[in-house]
Amino acid sequence: MFMVGVYVLLTTALVLVLVPLVYILASSFSSPQAVSAGRVFLWPVDPTLRGYEVALSNSAILRGFANSVFYTVAGAAISVTLTVMIAYPLSTPDLWGRKVITKLVVFTMLFAGGIIPTYLVVQALGLLDTRGALLLPQAIGVWQVIIAVAFLRASIPAELLEAAQLDGASDLRILFTVVLPLAKPLIAVIALMYGIAQWNSYFDALLYLRDADLAPLQIVLRNILILNTSGGSTDAAAMMERQQLANLLKYSLIVIATVPLLLVYPFVARYFTKGILVGAVKG
Repeated sequence: MFMVGVYVLLTTALVLVLVPLVYILASSFSSPQAVSAGRVFLWPVDPTLRGYEVALSNSAILRGFANSVFYTVAGAAISVTLTVMIAYPLSTPDLWGRKVITKLVVFTMLFAGGIIPTYLVVQALGLLDTRGALLLPQAIGVWQVIIAVAFLRASIPAELLEAAQLDGASDLRILFTVVLPLAKPLIAVIALMYGIAQWNSYFDALLYLRDADLAPLQIVLRNILILNTSGGSTDAAAMMERQQLANLLKYSLIVIATVPLLLVYPFVARYFTKGILVGAVKG
């Protein structure tokens, strides 16, 4: 009976998650008139690729997609590098002041300066209206640092590091030749975390960017969903009413914004699962 209840609960959760996704996918392949009239549910009505044609012909959407790819890849690379640089020394027992530094790092997770002080810091550094404003202020996640420290302590034997030191290896050589090859699951986990956060982020762009050429895809999506605009595409506005175009594009754009993450996840899924489980209590 317990297992029956578990399966019923999981099936219910699956349906609650799957139905909105299927609805969005069906709407993205339906005609603008059917979407505006609310005639779409779980199957496309008057199937068409018009939404994707309009989306992929809109220069603002293509530019936003390219910007999001850049911010995701560059942001994840920077964040993973900085996280490993912090976590590796904190995971070694011979680091002087390790406990104090760890407490200071955790303190920043519990108490933040707030939006206005952060904005003033970004402004003072000359990062406003630059790509750096989306890459540097949120480059290090304290939670990811904690995960990395726990992983390295549990998975990298101290004897292995001591053997490398006895062989004359420097700290950097130990990091690149011993630690990183054994930390692939960790890198996959935190890279996926940082990448998803960077891909879905829009508030920082809304706060720090004024140049539309630097805006990520999420800002374009926000403009369509909230501000009800097609991003300035006069060709699209000539083909259909502005409201119908917005109603159609919002579904097509949600699919376009979701597909890249769905394509990347299978390649890191095995590392992700292993990285999440490593560090648990072992027998």
